Amino acid sequence: MRQTIAAPLLALTLLALAPHAHAAPPPGPLAFTPPPESAMPGGKFGDAVKLGENIFRHTTIFEKGVIGNALNCSNCHLDAGRLAGSAPMWAAYNAYPAYRSKNGKVNSFGMRLQGCFAYSENGKVPALGSPTIVALEAYAYWLTSGAPTGTPLAGRGYPKLAPPPKPATYAAGAAVYASNCALCHGAAGQGQYARGQTVFPALWGDKSFNWGAGMGSIKNAAAFVHANMPYGAVGTLSVQQAWDVATYIDSQNRPQDPRFTNSVAVTRSKYHNNKYSMYGKTVNGHILGDQARGAAP
Repeated sequence: MRQTIAAPLLALTLLALAPHAHAAPPPGPLAFTPPPESAMPGGKFGDAVKLGENIFRHTTIFEKGVIGNALNCSNCHLDAGRLAGSAPMWAAYNAYPAYRSKNGKVNSFGMRLQGCFAYSENGKVPALGSPTIVALEAYAYWLTSGAPTGTPLAGRGYPKLAPPPKPATYAAGAAVYASNCALCHGAAGQGQYARGQTVFPALWGDKSFNWGAGMGSIKNAAAFVHANMPYGAVGTLSVQQAWDVATYIDSQNRPQDPRFTNSVAVTRSKYHNNKYSMYGKTVNGHILGDQARGAAP
């Protein structure tokens, strides 16, 4: 007696026996525009969003005593985290949770923000669920209103930058810096300030990011510079100039990596062992990274 195969099972069987079809290629990053300031919500949630925006724009005021330098979040994430190609918050929020090789675990967006406080802000780390982290999460969430989750958005991070036509050098970068950067950031990279507030951020020294920050990678710094600098004259630097000036900036003294372990050499081996980090290398007779704690190389 013949048995009848149930319709769903028959369909699965035929699908398994059919020749494999080529899957359609995944779509490219989607274009997205964050909501305007005028669309910011009211009520308690709106209060959290506004607080997050204020922390983001004026970190040195709202998180004084928490951060350890003179940088605002908006100094690296331009236009208060709105600008495409400048690591905008709306393109980052919908990409988490995600695995990060930097700490070897799957990170929530809140954990990613904690990393910014530890490295880019060279400060204390607010707890998950703290008013600071919740407000920043609320702000980023609101900026992402209407965007799909888990789908890459065009403008995330920094635009990929081609390798330099020739090896980048400190000397060439110093010339680029003097001509294009020193007017705003200072000849010694110290930044500019007015009434105690940061106008142009420090690029090295005690008021800048520490050695563990993403901007401490020449690759990241070059991509940021090429896409976003000089302020008011974007597009005037060549690929070569961006790599040269990034090499110069990332070859200066700055606060110690908070992951410092035993010595500069050990810390470089564990966290900076790549061609884009100057940590532990000798520049102008000085081993970069040994100044903050008096560590032996």
